[in-house]
Amino acid sequence: MSEYELDLDLEEEEVSDCESERDYDDDNDIDNDNDENDDNESDEDTEDASETDMVKQEEEYTEIKEQMYQDKLSNLKKQLKQLEDGVHPDYLKRLKRLEQNFQNRQLLNEVFERVEIERIERDYLLERAAAHKEYEEKKVELRENLISDLEEKKRMIEAERSSMELTCDKSSLQVADHAIARRLILEDSMEVKPVTTRKLRRRPNDPLPVPEKRRKTLPTQLNFLLDDSEIMEDIKFIHKAMKDHLVSNGELQ
Repeated sequence: MSEYELDLDLEEEEVSDCESERDYDDDNDIDNDNDENDDNESDEDTEDASETDMVKQEEEYTEIKEQMYQDKLSNLKKQLKQLEDGVHPDYLKRLKRLEQNFQNRQLLNEVFERVEIERIERDYLLERAAAHKEYEEKKVELRENLISDLEEKKRMIEAERSSMELTCDKSSLQVADHAIARRLILEDSMEVKPVTTRKLRRRPNDPLPVPEKRRKTLPTQLNFLLDDSEIMEDIKFIHKAMKDHLVSNGELQ
């Protein structure tokens, strides 16, 4: 074989190798393009699947919310019906508590009523006893005062009579006794009686009233309780009576 032919063979091999390499590169480019297209299609499918999942989740969430709303509404309607029928558990529980409080207050009111009635009855008995005691004390005091007044008047009459015995005879004494009696009657009728005032009964907690001191009896003496004109009138009456007595006996012409 000649050198020329060898060169041609070598050139042909080189050309075939180049074509083989070019074909390989083209195949690789095609494979890469196919891979890229597959990747793009996969990404698009993933995006579509994600959007579908989101829509589905939103629909499920809306359904759950609607179901929860319906459940709550149904529960509220059920509780309202129980309240209308008076069988709601919470209502019954609070009603029982109110009834218990009412019973406790009723019991306290009854106890307070009994205590107040007992206190009023006790105060009434104490006031009644105090009024009765005051009445008895006033009755004794009134009796003692009247006795004291009568004894004083008796001593006055006896003093006046003893003073008249020193200057007059028996007939004059009788006339003087009548004059003294008339004067005493006049004094009793003219005596100003004290105005009775109503006093409140002493309360159980008030201090006991201090009893009034008895009026001391005056010593035996002659007291002139009339004015001068009345005394002169009595003296004239006595003198006239004595003169008439003497004339009637013939002792005086």
